[in-house]
Amino acid sequence: MATLSTLTWVFVAAFVAIVSAVAMGLFSSSGQLPVDGKTILITGASEGMGRSVALQLSAKGANVIIVSRSVVKLEQAISDIRAAARNPQTQRFHYISADVSKPDYGQPLLEQAVEWNNGKAIDIVWCAAGMSTPGFWAESPMSVKRTEMDINFWGSAELAHASLRQWCARDAPVTAEPKHLIFTASVLALFPVVGYGNYTPTKAAMRGLADTLVQEVEAYPQNVKVHIVYPGTILTSGFEREEMTKPKITKVIEDGDPRLSADEVASRAIAGLERGDYSVTTGFFPGGFLRWGAQGGQPRNNWVIDTIMGVIVPIVWIFALPDIYSKIRKFAKANGHPASYDKKT
Repeated sequence: MATLSTLTWVFVAAFVAIVSAVAMGLFSSSGQLPVDGKTILITGASEGMGRSVALQLSAKGANVIIVSRSVVKLEQAISDIRAAARNPQTQRFHYISADVSKPDYGQPLLEQAVEWNNGKAIDIVWCAAGMSTPGFWAESPMSVKRTEMDINFWGSAELAHASLRQWCARDAPVTAEPKHLIFTASVLALFPVVGYGNYTPTKAAMRGLADTLVQEVEAYPQNVKVHIVYPGTILTSGFEREEMTKPKITKVIEDGDPRLSADEVASRAIAGLERGDYSVTTGFFPGGFLRWGAQGGQPRNNWVIDTIMGVIVPIVWIFALPDIYSKIRKFAKANGHPASYDKKT
C-alpha cells in the first residue's frame, strides 16, 4: 500500500496539519498512564510485543505480572523484566502460566493475580496475547480460524470480562485514579488485506468490543479507562512464522509498509497511552492513516487532527483502492488458482 505514488500529496497535507497542531499545543497532554508503583498484568508477555511492554513498564517503576503458556519462556522473561526495574528494591514481579484460548480461564487467572497482589485489584490489564496464520480463507481449514478466534478475540474478551466485573462491581471502590483495560488489535482491524482472512475478523471483533466497552464504562461510578492499540508489522518470531504461510500477493500488497521492532512498537504504544489516547497507533502510516479512515463512532484522540484527517483520507482511497484491487487481479491472472500458490510462488 505504501508504494502508491498518489499518496505523496496527502502526506504533505497531513504534515502541515500536524505541525500546525503541535504549534498550537494540541499534543501536549501526558502522564495519563502513571505506572510507578502500580501493578500491571500483561498476557502474551513471554515474547514479542508483550515482553517489550513488560520490560519498558518495569523500567518505569511498575510491578509486573506476565502471562503465557510456556513456563520456560516466562522464567527467562521474568528474569529480564526484573533486571530492567527502575526501583529493584521495591518492585515486585510474578508470572502465571495460563492458556488464554481455554474457556473460562480469565476469572481464575485474575484471582491468582489479585492474591499475589496482596488482595488488591490489578491497576492495569493489558491483553497482548495473539497469533496469526496467513492464508486464503477458502484454502485453510476451519480449525485454524477457530484457534485464532479463541486466542485473539476470546482470550482478550475473557480477561476483559473478569476485570470489569471486579473493577465495576456494585461494592467496588470509586477512586480518582482510573483502572486501565488495554486491548491489542492490529491495523488489519481498520483495513483488511488479502491473505489475512483467518486473522482480520478476530481483531475486528476486538475493535467492536473495545468500542462498546469504552461507552459502557461510562455507566458505572467507578473510574475505568478502555484503550485499544493498533500495531502494524512487528519484527518478532511470530512474524517469521507468518511469513511461512503468507501468500505472495499479501507480501505484494504489504510491500513498503514500515516494519518495527517489538521494542519500538511497545514504546510508541505506551507513549500513546500516556497521552490518554483511546485508539493508539504506532506510526503515521499505515496505522494513523487507516485509523483516520475508519473512525466511525470511536472516541476521538484529538478532535482537530482527527476531523481534518477524517476528511482527507477518504479522498486518498479514491486512488488507493483501485490500485490495490488492480494488483490482486494482475497477480491472479499471472498465477492462476490460489490452491496452487504454495507450489508456484
